[in-house]
Amino acid sequence: MRIVLVSGLSGSGKTVALRALEDAGFMAIDNLPVAFLAPVVEHLARQGVGQVAIAIDARTGGLEALPGTLERLAEQGHGVDLLFLEARDGVLLERFSETRRTHPLAREGRPLVEVIALERELLAPLSQRAHRIDTSDLSAGMLRAWIREFVFAGEGGWLTLTFESFGYKHGVPLDTDLVFDARCLPNPYYDKALRPLTGRDEPVVRWLEAIPEVGAMFAEIAGFVERWLPCYEREHRAYLTVAVGCTGGQHRSVYLVERLGRAFAARGRVVVRHRDCPAAYSG
Repeated sequence: MRIVLVSGLSGSGKTVALRALEDAGFMAIDNLPVAFLAPVVEHLARQGVGQVAIAIDARTGGLEALPGTLERLAEQGHGVDLLFLEARDGVLLERFSETRRTHPLAREGRPLVEVIALERELLAPLSQRAHRIDTSDLSAGMLRAWIREFVFAGEGGWLTLTFESFGYKHGVPLDTDLVFDARCLPNPYYDKALRPLTGRDEPVVRWLEAIPEVGAMFAEIAGFVERWLPCYEREHRAYLTVAVGCTGGQHRSVYLVERLGRAFAARGRVVVRHRDCPAAYSG
């Protein structure tokens, strides 16, 4: 059975993610206590269920037992992916204000910002094991698209390698492990003909490929990832996110991320995504 566990901070989009997985053919189970995870999986396996998405969060308790449970499920032959959603504190506060929802961990008189900090602390060990997605600047549609890319990434390897472009003017993503800064490269934005295009469009690609520094930066980033990826794999990392940023996240970073995705595609589970340039998304 393929199991996708969805966790993360309240207000970060877990409901959207679970529904996206359900639309992709997964049986969806919300807010399952950790103690019930193994018995439920065993029951569903006997019923012939092939894939299930299960949401687990700080309300369920027993999170300290989750790593051992996941190891036992893997030993039994199940494929287990752990997906963790997060967002900046200010964004979470705004979402709770807009929806007028009560935080699940709220206690009378306790400020919401303290409750969010507590939830981050409780879930920190879980987030470190997971494929993380920062939903701060994502629409529901973009989140669903990123979930589909994660779920249907190639099956050639057990480590999911994600390349993500972003714009520094919108902030550095929370969900990244390695960050590379492409703002030192010449910027197609200042060419009026290229400004409305993205790093996936052929005129921008030709423009950037004619600059030696662009090729040199690509080679440096690809070489770094190639050199150190085996070390991450030896540490039993299941997910590694490599982010490349430029000023707006539209041209240089998009080009480099697309090229990196193609260069590492043969490794198997490779995801390419563009946080601040929806027009560049091809999925």
